[in-house]
Formats: sequence, C-alpha cells, structure tokens
Amino acid sequence: MIKGRLIALGGGDDDGLLKLIRSQICSAQSHIVVIATAATEVEDSGNAYKAAFEEFGCRNVRLLHIDETNEADTTANLAGIQDAEVVFFTGGDQVRLANFLEGTKLLDIMRRRYIEDDIIIAGTSAGAAVMSDRMIYDGYGHYSLIKGEMKITQGFGFIRQVYIDTHFAERGRFGRLAHAVAHDQEYIGIGLSEETGIIIKNGDQVEVFGTGVVTIIDAGSVRFSNTRQVEENEPIAVEHLIMHLLVEGYRYCLKEHLFQAIPAATSQTEPNQAPISSE
Repeated sequence: MIKGRLIALGGGDDDGLLKLIRSQICSAQSHIVVIATAATEVEDSGNAYKAAFEEFGCRNVRLLHIDETNEADTTANLAGIQDAEVVFFTGGDQVRLANFLEGTKLLDIMRRRYIEDDIIIAGTSAGAAVMSDRMIYDGYGHYSLIKGEMKITQGFGFIRQVYIDTHFAERGRFGRLAHAVAHDQEYIGIGLSEETGIIIKNGDQVEVFGTGVVTIIDAGSVRFSNTRQVEENEPIAVEHLIMHLLVEGYRYCLKEHLFQAIPAATSQTEPNQAPISSE
C-alpha cells in the first residue's frame, strides 16, 4: 500500500492549501521543503512560500533552489528531501519543472519515499499538474478538441493513469482534459478549479477540499473514439464519456471508478484539526 499522500490545488488563493498541509502534519517542527523551480523568479517565489508557511506556524521550512545555475542533486538537497515530511511545488511552468527534475536522484528519492513513508507531496497549479506520470501542457478553449492542439508530456509519476489539470473552470480546460482521456482511455481526468483541490490517499481515493468543484472525466466506458484515427487539425468524436462533479464531502475511487459520499468520521478534517477552507 502507498503510504504517502498527494495534495493538489487548482491554483488561485492558496491559503486553504497551506492550512490543510499544516493540519495534516504532526508538529510545528516538521520538515517542509519548498521547490519553486516552475516559477519565473525561483528564489523570490520560494522565499514567499517559505514565509507563508512560517506565518501558519511551521518553523522548519527550507527552499531547495533548483534552476539553470543550481543543480538538483547536491548533497544538501538530497539530504533535505530524505528528511522532508512535506515537499511543496509552487506554480509556474510545469514543463520547466519537469525538465529540471526528471532523471535526478532527487526525484527518485521522492518517488520512493511517497510509496514507503508517510510523506505529503503537495503542489499548486503547475506543481499539481506535474504529479502524475503524464501531464497536459497545451490546448486552449474549443481548439483543444482539434487533434494536435492538445499536447501531453511526461510528469513525475507519483500516481499513474491520471491527468490532473488546473485552473480548470476558470480557463475553459474541459476540452483538453476530455481529449486527453478519450485518447488514453485507461486514464482518468481530474479537473481542479481554483481555490479547490484534492487529497489522494493510498494512491487511489480522491477527496476534495475547498469551496469549489472538482471535475472527474472517466473514459472507462467509452464506446467509440476517433482520436487515434482522425487526421491532424480535424475535430475529435467520442461516445459515452462519463463526467462526475465532486465537492467537499465526496470522493472518487480511481481503481473502482466509484463516486461516493465520505462517512463523517473519515473525512480529511479530523477533530481538533485546523479548518481546511479559505477564510
């Protein structure tokens, strides 16, 4: 069984995400690592998140500065990831983030620890989109339903056979997520609205936090799709694509393709924990 947890936010105001992370860790002294490689200004963004975590009472927060002039696999960085109880990826450009970390020992350690240890891997926007083994990085509006307009590349692989898309409702990304899962029908699409996110437990159970809606697109029952046959620049056709709308208090089990209410006693907000919604 996978022991780690993934926490992903769709972008926007992330106070709710930081509060949730704080509520999930045992101590104010827990080791938190911030990776801001996706950002344009890596150090500025990383230090801003470091300060934000500290405002929520976290006293042991460290920025791993990884960019064009600072490599990932330094002795200090590897030691930091080995000790971390939380790894947090900021927003920005998910392709940039993947390019700098893919193939590194640092990422290998994170993948191993996610399976073996009670670690939280968290991220917002680009930091959420990169979590699965494949990620969408292009495709806009109705054009994303044209073959060749929606683009996919390799992600970090903490979870597999899932596409996580962010800023979902706000940037009109239904088309590109539907296109992705229609093409790769063993994958389930998860669309995260801003200020809304998910916790993935046991590598399978998707629970919602925040005030918005999470869209699940499931191609497991598709009867017809032309995505592999149609020519470039032609629109796609799909039959029987299933969609679910998930809000806080409900979950989706990926392996069973099952939508269900969460019993009150097992919700991610346990007694005596900090609230998870934004104030």
